[in-house]
Amino acid sequence: MSGHDHAGPETPHLHCCCGGERCDPGGVSRREFLKATGVAFSAAALVGCTYDAVRTAAAMSETAPPRKPIVVKPVLSYATYKRREKRSWRPWGGIQTEVDVKAELARIQGELQALKASADFPVEVLPVSGVRNPKEFQALSDVTQADALILYAAGGPQSTFKTAVDTGKDVIFFVRHRSGPLYLWYEIISPRYLRQHSDSLKTAGVDYTDVVVDSQDDIAWRLRSLCGLKNTLGSSIVCIGGPAGWATPNAPDLARAKWKMDLQTVDYKQLGEIIKQARADEAAMKRARDRTEAYLADPGVSLETKKEYVQGCFMLDDIFRGLMSKAGAKAITVNQCMGTIMQVADAVACLTLSTLNDDGYLAFCESDFVAIPAGILMANITGQPSFLNDPTYPHHGMTTQAHCTAPRRMDGKTREPVRIVTHFESDFGAAPKVEFRKGQVVTNVLPDFKAERWVGLKCEIIDAPFLPICRSQIDVAYDVDDDLVAERMPGFHWMTAYGDWRREIGYALKKIPIAWEDLG
Repeated sequence: MSGHDHAGPETPHLHCCCGGERCDPGGVSRREFLKATGVAFSAAALVGCTYDAVRTAAAMSETAPPRKPIVVKPVLSYATYKRREKRSWRPWGGIQTEVDVKAELARIQGELQALKASADFPVEVLPVSGVRNPKEFQALSDVTQADALILYAAGGPQSTFKTAVDTGKDVIFFVRHRSGPLYLWYEIISPRYLRQHSDSLKTAGVDYTDVVVDSQDDIAWRLRSLCGLKNTLGSSIVCIGGPAGWATPNAPDLARAKWKMDLQTVDYKQLGEIIKQARADEAAMKRARDRTEAYLADPGVSLETKKEYVQGCFMLDDIFRGLMSKAGAKAITVNQCMGTIMQVADAVACLTLSTLNDDGYLAFCESDFVAIPAGILMANITGQPSFLNDPTYPHHGMTTQAHCTAPRRMDGKTREPVRIVTHFESDFGAAPKVEFRKGQVVTNVLPDFKAERWVGLKCEIIDAPFLPICRSQIDVAYDVDDDLVAERMPGFHWMTAYGDWRREIGYALKKIPIAWEDLG
């Protein structure tokens, strides 16, 4: 057991570095590899999982499973009105007649189809329905199919809103100002519904962040957030050596309680037997060698360690894919990665975890379930990998972040240049020194030990140095007071992603709930 894996607040801290790049081994597909086995498989518990089962599952997992789509049900709440002489017979709004309603239903459906076509996340849109009251809402047969409702609040009673929220599904309220006929609830959704004729929020299940005016982009980023949340809640993750938590023994229990995660353990005795059989399988070792040659042929790759270390990482890559496939998971983490994995595999897991990340899997070292839920949520929101890293003390508007598990495809598409060197602390194996993009905006998520308060910090990469620390490293600058960052940063590990995703993360966290503090 290494000091890094279970270091407490008073323990000198070692750093596990892992990372790398997914190689495309031109012509060496997993389905061709081992295709003669013809063995069917299904997701199952990993206890007793054999090498034969793992290699067959690996042959079926060329890429990670895609994100599940967020299924959306749009509902137009409305009322129609008749003229009454010398009376106020109509409220505010441009939806007054059934003709208006028909045109609005078509407008809504068209807007959402356009949103679906341009979305960078998977979304399915059910047919829009118009309702005038709670009874008509309850009669809708497809609400149960939806993950989220978009309630177009043109008119009608607020009791319809309560009925929608009471389904327990996520609800986004949309009102029009200039994007079409003005809606009544553009005027009164705050004082009458959200605040219930008071000066503070009174409704349960929704708040001010759930109201959108006019903007399809504002609908889209909320749906992106909810899509990420759907794919995170209840997700499975393979835990090599079991789950753990940096200085937080109950972190796995918090991940189960807060995120409903299924943490499936593969112990090192079991992994050692699988690796032993893989090394005796000439087809498996040939595949590892072929993938290594294809990887090193990339002009963006510089090899500065032994080639056999890289081959060992690609052997592990296939094994890890097979384990995830058998578990019905797309995520994996390695405990005791500063010592035990090296003895069992004769390799570090650094390059392996990075190649998996670059193929759409979610792969993390250290089995730190203080931070891993943040990495999984960010990846499921962004469609990009997350970089688990060790932060340093903030100073002069900057800080250094480093680890050895950095993916090369941080934007989900383009490989960054990389030097393949040894893991720093052991000076052994294959780990990437990724050349991150200078000038790139990144989102840092700082999870706390209690899973109660996460902090967001927007930064810009200003350098990718090569200091005597974990191999993949960045200096990042921020526009926040140093003392504020130092005072408010909780936990230890940070999770980093290319781009600015703070609003999506904060929107998802309120559903858990975990407090979100955006230092920007």
